[in-house]
Amino acid sequence: MRFAADVPDLELADYQRAVRLVLRHPLITASWPDERALPRVRRFAATLRQDLAEAFGYRLESHGRVVRLIRTADGLDPQRPAVSRTGKAFDRQRYAYLALALAALGRAGVQTTLSELADAVAGDANRIAGLGLDADRGADRRAFVDAVAWLEERGVLRVADGSSAGWASDPRAGEALYDVERDAVLALFRPPRVLQQLDSVTSLLERSFVSSGNAERRSAAQAARRAVVERPVVYYDDVPGDLVNHLRGQALPADLHRLTGLRLERRAEGVLLVDTVGWSAERFPGTGSVAQAAVLLAVEIAERVSDPDGRRARRMPAPDPRDAQDRLTVQVDLGLPAAIPLAETDEPETEPQRDVLEERRLPLITDSFLRDATSEILQRYGSAFGAAWHADPDRLRSEATALLARFGAVTVVPGGVLARPLIGRYRATVAQVKQRPLF
Repeated sequence: MRFAADVPDLELADYQRAVRLVLRHPLITASWPDERALPRVRRFAATLRQDLAEAFGYRLESHGRVVRLIRTADGLDPQRPAVSRTGKAFDRQRYAYLALALAALGRAGVQTTLSELADAVAGDANRIAGLGLDADRGADRRAFVDAVAWLEERGVLRVADGSSAGWASDPRAGEALYDVERDAVLALFRPPRVLQQLDSVTSLLERSFVSSGNAERRSAAQAARRAVVERPVVYYDDVPGDLVNHLRGQALPADLHRLTGLRLERRAEGVLLVDTVGWSAERFPGTGSVAQAAVLLAVEIAERVSDPDGRRARRMPAPDPRDAQDRLTVQVDLGLPAAIPLAETDEPETEPQRDVLEERRLPLITDSFLRDATSEILQRYGSAFGAAWHADPDRLRSEATALLARFGAVTVVPGGVLARPLIGRYRATVAQVKQRPLF
């Protein structure tokens, strides 16, 4: 046994729960995600620190009453945004306010008020072209309160008196007093590089050079394990060849089962970790109108691809996932402050070498098919979807398609989506939708 070697069999289930807890919640405080999380993780802290470093290349740090998992990122992931309490994904303004609030809290004492924090953030934000923070503007106040609420929810700020909701409505009528959890601020506000050293966001993904064959194999094995626990599904076509060897190997399922208690499902096209314990932050199929529409669309897409009597779906080359990374890198790099000089480098710029991927052709499901399928779903399961969805079927189609894309079931392309192998799981599925009560 390479992992959990010193954990008794009677405690293995508790240890695996602690592993899943840390992987899902990289920041754990006295109150986040709940009061029981921190004692569960601290109980196995030494073994967790060793196993997470060896298995994934992650670093587990403890600061007083806070535990932080420092992940090793293999790429930019736009599918895991910070979200507000209402479930809305953060935009650039909210991310900026969150970063500036953390910087201000790093200079603050053990207590602060919401208005004091807003003044500190505004002082920095107003020096940034295109950002700013004006407490008299409702949109700015709501965005700032969303950032503060994110910190409240995780126990970085603890409400001692008042509420941020009143300040969001009227800064002259509402106020909140916060206790600042210094350990949590320290754990979060740990930039790995100073801004002047970055010429691209990809600099944050740089790895130390490994020269020996054993080190390369160990690094590839860690990247393979990271891919499995961080992605809903891992297709062999989407990862480098050295990772494929580890994904196909016999050690990976045993290692991940020993660590997480979850089983690895392997198919000809790739692998996925089957979530049987509610570990994932988002599950598919899930609950809610969008999730219901998504699984029903998956059934329709699967039948369209495999229908022996119908017209065969046209196949198109699958886009190279590295191209999406390049586009995302360009978008993020546009936010680099132009006024800050970048570090000088004597190394000439070279185009990164890429392995040539074999062309993959996947079935194209057109937007017109998806529109018709969504209309049929709304007609067939009318009372299961609210009036707002019936009034805007295109929005339902768009959000359901985006959900399928997040889980690797489809790839969005101009004119439609490409059906990926995961769609095959829903072939010949009989879907049952819970009807809404009439009264």
